[in-house]
Amino acid sequence: MAEKLLSILSRINRTIAIAVGVLFLTCAGLVLIDICLRRVGASFGGTDEISGYVMAIGTAWGMAFGLSELSHIRIDFLRRSVGLPKWRAVLDLLSIFALSSTVSIVALKCWPVVETTLRNSSTANTPLETPLALVQLPWFAGWVWFAVTAWLTFVAGVLLVLRGEFTKSEQAIGAFPEGETA
Repeated sequence: MAEKLLSILSRINRTIAIAVGVLFLTCAGLVLIDICLRRVGASFGGTDEISGYVMAIGTAWGMAFGLSELSHIRIDFLRRSVGLPKWRAVLDLLSIFALSSTVSIVALKCWPVVETTLRNSSTANTPLETPLALVQLPWFAGWVWFAVTAWLTFVAGVLLVLRGEFTKSEQAIGAFPEGETA
């Protein structure tokens, strides 16, 4: 069950990562076209604002993919000094628990920002006057998805450790993806 859960999360996050990549490429294309237009005295205007929004949304959604790929920065000097796989697994669980808790707090702290925007129908104080809900809702959803992914990954890690499958646990929540070693 744990492996199936991790596989599903990985597939979902890979699809999200591709969509975010397309979003980034589209934004880069828009900025490039705007730069070219400026050479002939025209401009879309607001591409810097739009690219900031795209970066915020893309980063929030991309974090879960980073977790699925074990590509987040992690200080593991203590973990490397522990020889027994069981104790490394305990440290891995502690690490993913800390990440899950932290990301949940971040997501919870994002909500009041979105709630205020929705209540006030806030718009950006820029020439585009972008309705901020269009930006903040997907940004908030990305943080919530990251928290959900982190907690589900933690649960999968706990299940693997409880079954004594320390190698699979290390591949799922350890410091090194499958096939890599310290």
